[in-house]
Amino acid sequence: MCYRFLMLLVLTLVLLPCVSFAAEAKPNVVFLFADDQRADTIGALGNPHIKTPNLDQLVRSGFVFRNAYCLGANVPAVCTPSRNMLLSGRAFFRWQGPQAQPDMPNIPTSMKAAGYETYHHGKRGNTSPAIQALFNHNKYVVDNDDRTNGEPCQTIVDEAIGFLKSRERDKPVFIYLAFSNPHDPRVAAKKYMDLYERDKIPLPKNYLPLHPFNNGEQFVRDELLAPFPRTPDDVRKHLHDYYAVISAMDHHIGRLFSALKELGMYDNTVFIYSADHGLALGSHGLFGKQNLYEAGMKPPLVFAGPRVPRGETQALVYLLDIFPTVCDLVGADVPAGLDGKSLKPVIEGKSSGVRDTLFLAYREVQRAVRDNRWKLIRYPQVNVTQLFDLQTDPDEIANLADQPQHAQRIQSLTAELQRWQKSLIDTTPLVVDQPQDPRWDPSQAPPPAAGKAKARQSKS
Repeated sequence: MCYRFLMLLVLTLVLLPCVSFAAEAKPNVVFLFADDQRADTIGALGNPHIKTPNLDQLVRSGFVFRNAYCLGANVPAVCTPSRNMLLSGRAFFRWQGPQAQPDMPNIPTSMKAAGYETYHHGKRGNTSPAIQALFNHNKYVVDNDDRTNGEPCQTIVDEAIGFLKSRERDKPVFIYLAFSNPHDPRVAAKKYMDLYERDKIPLPKNYLPLHPFNNGEQFVRDELLAPFPRTPDDVRKHLHDYYAVISAMDHHIGRLFSALKELGMYDNTVFIYSADHGLALGSHGLFGKQNLYEAGMKPPLVFAGPRVPRGETQALVYLLDIFPTVCDLVGADVPAGLDGKSLKPVIEGKSSGVRDTLFLAYREVQRAVRDNRWKLIRYPQVNVTQLFDLQTDPDEIANLADQPQHAQRIQSLTAELQRWQKSLIDTTPLVVDQPQDPRWDPSQAPPPAAGKAKARQSKS
């Protein structure tokens, strides 16, 4: 009896440290989510003209997805469906109403079930309040104040640092910081503006004064932030503000990294950095995200942290893949019925991708599909098709749709687009009986000042 007691005592002493280590080893997760940030606006991702030293550090230590997309939107405020898809892992076609239902699987519920303390602090407008209410800690910033005080995202970072320093550290933490920047209005303090010489900021390679045809959203709110036609000076002015705000964000993100290091949490934290979609800012003569070009639909996507190798991939992924990926990375159950797919096999080098093609949709006016090389965009309301070879033309400058040698390719890509539509229950026709004239008259636009007033009033 005494022998058995001694053996039990020895086993207990041996196993207790293992149990403790396992609990400590469960990583924290810090998910940083920007608003309106193009994929090409981080220095380490290939833009030598923008200054983002802290994000560069994250990129160089982590795993980059070069082809991450927002699936699209059913409303002009693309932010809303994007954030609902992100938190629910489901395409917007699945919802019974304007937003994802909070009683279905979602990030905060899954993270809490996995033993995480959950914290959200972010922008209030055009987001997912019903799902965000499920976080243990749910806070909102005043969007306009955050965008105009000269120190974008400082308030969110300040309060996140305060939370981290004051919390009981008896369980891992999942933090979702949903910044309201670099969405307009864009105001950065002089020290950030002075990082750039405006006349040396290059225009996008696909800059145009005007979009070549009516894409169905020529006069939507974002397109009224600058006059028609778009001049190089107008575009550089917007890019200067945009870059300065991103540099300011980078500064405050660096403060968060420093705080995590001081608290001894940094090395056991999985970091995710992304944004809800991109932004045109002069590409193709456009300024907003109400389009299916690469500039409009592609944000950055980076994972970094313990057991995340350095590297990058060209795999075709959606933002709604982040939900199942986080579950998979931290050992939580991945809910059934998601449109999103775990990217863990790609991160670990066990798979080159999770899907062969991507489908994109914007309201009833634009549809697109792409594979690893080709991209087809269809504008059914005006009977216009575009075909781009992304391998040789990543900026989508040369439309090849009218070249006879690509007729079969257009046919096969259109069939794939229709297959996607069927799988997502998208009933939008690709051909309409009476298409509109694709020509458009920029002189019919409301004056730019009206657009700016709308921008100030918008919560997006």
